[in-house]
Amino acid sequence: MQVAVQTRPTPRRRPPAQGRWTYADYARLPNNGMRYEVIRGELYMSPAPSPIHQRISLILAVELFTFVEAHKLGRVYTSPIDVNLLSLANPVQPDVLFISRKRLSIIKRKFIEGAPDLIMEVLSPGNPEHDRRTKLQLYAEAGVREYWIVDPEECAIDIYVLRGQAYALLGRYGAGEQTQSEVLPEFAVNVDEICQP
Repeated sequence: MQVAVQTRPTPRRRPPAQGRWTYADYARLPNNGMRYEVIRGELYMSPAPSPIHQRISLILAVELFTFVEAHKLGRVYTSPIDVNLLSLANPVQPDVLFISRKRLSIIKRKFIEGAPDLIMEVLSPGNPEHDRRTKLQLYAEAGVREYWIVDPEECAIDIYVLRGQAYALLGRYGAGEQTQSEVLPEFAVNVDEICQP
């Protein structure tokens, strides 16, 4: 004979207030297709990226990976990957990132701990200001040496380089042009490649 054992339901944990999110809170979030980031203790959520966003991210990642591997310069990673920027963000998930060979020690078993040398973000139509303002300020403060913002609608790539604790615009590259990197001086991308539907 089986006896039913009554158990108390496990109480649900209340999510923290905005401004109080930690990496441990983030790690308990469901794997439901949403992208989550915690910046300055605030949780940011966005739906899965669009096909054009993913296509551009893939083109950039392949170009960067091919160049970095050929010259044995370091490591290239793509989202989803947790990048913990110490007290500033735990974590962010850049679309594409590069870590130079001399800084490979920031690569840990479960996440990146520290600022990559170069980050590339592809704008999403629903919230371009997240990359243009929130992440621009965050990455500069964290010490990311170079930051690319790719705008699929404008067919443009803005490249920012760190000058002190703030970014300066290295260049805005449009259709028919080739990018120029400061962190990787011989690396370039044809902007026309990102404009194809």
